Parts: sequence; structure tokens; C-alpha cells
Amino acid sequence: MLEATLGPFMRSASFRKRVRNGLNAVGFDTTDWVRVVMYRECFAFVRSLDPQQLDALEISGGLQWSRAFDFRSYSATAYPGFDICAETMERRFDLIIADQVFEHLKWPMRAGRNVYQMLRPGGHFIICTPFMIRVHASPIDCSRWTEQGLSCLLQECGFPEDAITTASWGNRACVKSNFLKWRRHGWYRSLRNEPDFPVMVWAYARKPLDAPAA
Repeated sequence: MLEATLGPFMRSASFRKRVRNGLNAVGFDTTDWVRVVMYRECFAFVRSLDPQQLDALEISGGLQWSRAFDFRSYSATAYPGFDICAETMERRFDLIIADQVFEHLKWPMRAGRNVYQMLRPGGHFIICTPFMIRVHASPIDCSRWTEQGLSCLLQECGFPEDAITTASWGNRACVKSNFLKWRRHGWYRSLRNEPDFPVMVWAYARKPLDAPAA
């Protein structure tokens, strides 16, 4: 009876938020271990762009980015209502974010070209993808990229090579720990980087200022 009564509440967003805030308050980082460094570096990059001046779009948006920044405007798409492989929006954006999305796409090059089209000249694309992580269908899981591979993909989508910056993070302990369960960073898990064991790969790509308006 108690489980039936409390179950819906404990699954609610407000309850999860309270738990998350409580754990963070005592120093337990509830961020997925695989994403801690990625978010730190990507968020620092966004702050350097003056986010309050940006119209941002997130492909298959979650909570992390909208919670972290006070963008001038923030929009998010959701699959299958919007398919980035086949569609574009009429609006144009200063920043487009794809966080843990492209590995699940059948046609990532088509998606990247659609992103490029939806950016204003001078706009930025942030793409974050896993590498040494087990297959996780959502609803499918198709691709993995190294830093070099991600740069090549972005170039095929229209971004100049010299306008792309890539990065990665991972270590053997993180790779092994995520075989069975997505681990939280918690209090103690190592953030040491071992370049030969990248768990997460990301890139910033900028559309040239002189690119024709789409």
C-alpha cells in the first residue's frame, strides 16, 4: 500500500529534483561520470559566447543545457515529432546543441547538413557523442566517432576544418565501470584523462561569417 501511494511521487520530476539538489548539496555529484568533464568544458565554451545574447536550439533537448544557461531564447526538438535527419526549421539560430544524439541517427551526415543550414552565419554547433560506451539503443544505436572522425563528419556537413575544435575525455576505470550501469561521478571517481581510452568525444564547429544566408 505504501509503495503504491509513494511510487508515483518518487518517480516525479519534483522528487528527483529534490534528491538531486540534496545530494549535490553534500558534495555528491549526480552528473553521469562519463559527462562531467564534457559538461565543464562545453559549458565554459558557451559562457565565452555570452549566452544571454544567443538564440539556442537543442536537438532532442534534455534539462542540462536549459538549466545551466539563461539564453536569449531556447528551443528544443523531440523525435519523432522532428527528425533532424530529414527536416529543418524555418528559424535560424546562433547556437545548436546535439548532446548524445548523433550516435542514434541513421543518417548523421544529413543531420549535420541540416544543422549547418539552421545556423546563422557565425553561429556555433556543439556536438557531444560517446565513444567507449556499450551499445544503448534509443531507439537505435548506430555510430561512434573519434576526435578525428568527428571532425571529418563535420567537414562533410559544410564546416571548414579550421573552424572545428575537438576534444575528448575518458579513462580505463570509467570505461569498465559503465559496462553494466551508468555511474554517477559521486564523491571520488577519477577525472584523470587517458587519451587512448576516450569515453566521451565532443566538438565545437562554427559556420563562416561569410556563409550565404540559408
